[in-house]
Amino acid sequence: MRLPISPFGVLLVTLTAFLVSPEAEGRAPEPQRGPCRTQPYPGEGVSAIPHEYFYTRGIYQGTRCGNWTIDYPKSDRQFLVGVRRLTNLDAYEAEHPVRLDNPDLNRFPFLYMVEVGHADFTESEVAGLRRYLLAGGFLVADDFWGSYEWANWEYQIGRVLPEYKIVELSLDNPIFHGMYDVKDIRQVPNVNNGCYGNGRYWEQDGYEPHVRGIFDDQHRLLVVINWNSDLGDAWEWAEQPCYPLDRSTYAWEMGINYIIYGMSH
Repeated sequence: MRLPISPFGVLLVTLTAFLVSPEAEGRAPEPQRGPCRTQPYPGEGVSAIPHEYFYTRGIYQGTRCGNWTIDYPKSDRQFLVGVRRLTNLDAYEAEHPVRLDNPDLNRFPFLYMVEVGHADFTESEVAGLRRYLLAGGFLVADDFWGSYEWANWEYQIGRVLPEYKIVELSLDNPIFHGMYDVKDIRQVPNVNNGCYGNGRYWEQDGYEPHVRGIFDDQHRLLVVINWNSDLGDAWEWAEQPCYPLDRSTYAWEMGINYIIYGMSH
């Protein structure tokens, strides 16, 4: 008798095959994490190949050099395997980091940023991100924890969008029901807490996960904020048997819902 396999079970098999393939190992080296770079990072730049969707990661200045590179590029690549497996989007299959002050950023309606609790935007980045969001762009902020990092992010995004408030998103918001019907907000842990934390998924004093947002005057959602949660680590480590399946499944459902929302609004 052949047992049925869920879409996420198929996805994990696909990810495992992807990880050991020579193609996966030979794309781009890990970015250096030393002093701040002035030359392009591996994988950086605007692709000349036309696609419906680019998983664009925002490059920004942080309190430490390389904050934006956390989980890069493995998380990006594995998430894209899932996007291409679970949707019919014509998605660019590789990492796609773009600097916030690059004028070409406006070509890509979906932007993902990590470790935003350590952001320290330059004036040109503030102007570039504001231009992007007000022109129709959609930002997903992820992987930052606790009251200290929240205060810094609140200040930094306040420089970008001083006229708009951050609000809690209720579960009846369409963003939770685009492709998957998400009924609760779960805390997604980093790989160490997920595998060895014995249920201790939080970091610092970030005990409760939140999904918050920023709307404009027309009630368009400009920014969605995952605080006290780490979707990117779930995408990066979902193939590990020790990583909790309910959290990686939730992370993929949320990520794909974000794409559907960002590409359709």
